[in-house]
Amino acid sequence: MSSSAFESAYGFPRSDVRLSNWRQSPWNAWSFRHVCELIPIARISATPGLTEEPRVDREDLVRREFGVDGEDVTVADLLRKTSTDALVVMKSGRIVAEFHAPNFTLQSRHILFSASKSVTAIVAGILHGEGLLDLDEAVPAYVPELRSSAYADACIRDVLDMRISLDFEETYQDPRGDFARYRRAGLLEPVEPGQVRETLIEFLSSLQKGAGEHRGPFRYASPNSDVLGLVLERASGERFADLVTARLWQPLGARQDAYVTVDASGAARSGGGICMTPRDLARIGEMMRSGGVVGGRRIVPEAWVRDTVSGTPSGQWNAGKLADWLPGGSYRSKWYQRRAGSEAYFALGIHGQWLYVDPRAEMVVAKFSSQPVAVCNDAKRLNLALFDALAAMA
Repeated sequence: MSSSAFESAYGFPRSDVRLSNWRQSPWNAWSFRHVCELIPIARISATPGLTEEPRVDREDLVRREFGVDGEDVTVADLLRKTSTDALVVMKSGRIVAEFHAPNFTLQSRHILFSASKSVTAIVAGILHGEGLLDLDEAVPAYVPELRSSAYADACIRDVLDMRISLDFEETYQDPRGDFARYRRAGLLEPVEPGQVRETLIEFLSSLQKGAGEHRGPFRYASPNSDVLGLVLERASGERFADLVTARLWQPLGARQDAYVTVDASGAARSGGGICMTPRDLARIGEMMRSGGVVGGRRIVPEAWVRDTVSGTPSGQWNAGKLADWLPGGSYRSKWYQRRAGSEAYFALGIHGQWLYVDPRAEMVVAKFSSQPVAVCNDAKRLNLALFDALAAMA
């Protein structure tokens, strides 16, 4: 795309997008689809030659109407309100509807942000089924470099369920705290004068326990999922991208290569750096809906999927800080369970990334967005209303 064509398509020149602003609006409408131009990556390879994609009607979906807060709105209205880049709907194993924003194609790969955690946990389930991962083992048994950190006496199950006592706050707007250090370690932000560039494992090794012990209430902290990625690499003896390629991506029948961002040492950002197409993300959801099976081939142990979707006891969730936007919900193995009379469960990332599975409706929805605010509970509520409406549509 020429410079003039780029500016005409996005409303700003490519030169405006920098590592210092790529997560901000309006630049994120482009950067979330082109992370590989800003941050180093490792490729997750699809099976060569498996590229055929079904055609679906893209117009009928956006004209549909449903009620939100006593008002009738169209799907198009809600997609616009939630800054949607792409949407794929599967029912009973078939892609039945989709939406692409301008300049988004079937080959466009979008960052998952924290929905990456749910993909990483699937790989953990695969290794656990192979006998390579002991969930009751302490983290340093796999990653000795963390033996002086908060993770010294944490077990893998605690890491999976976000029940780690950690002196760390997920403060997206703080440019000077530990979360900013974390972003710099993952090469997500530039290093300013006077700042030090750590690797991910150096940063993780510096984290200490917070108040209380592990295995307490649900406490969301992204570094836990990068720890999990390191554990999976050590347990398997393979780099994260190669592990995902062999155990998940190619068995799944993914049509396009995916990729994961890496730090200066090549360590994968397994907690938030995976990028893929929306259709391939939907295929992951369909595999989960089918109990870990694709095309008659088992990829994930059935017991792992069943345990993931059952969730943790509600008391652990309700005592955490995120219970206000998902009352009665739960969290297990890095997937959210909706509960409150619903069997639905989902993966979720900042700025509006979703993989939503509704077993009763035999429905899977993959949704990518470039919402201007990283965390917005109103947008979450609108998206859940959209998913309910999609489940009810024929």
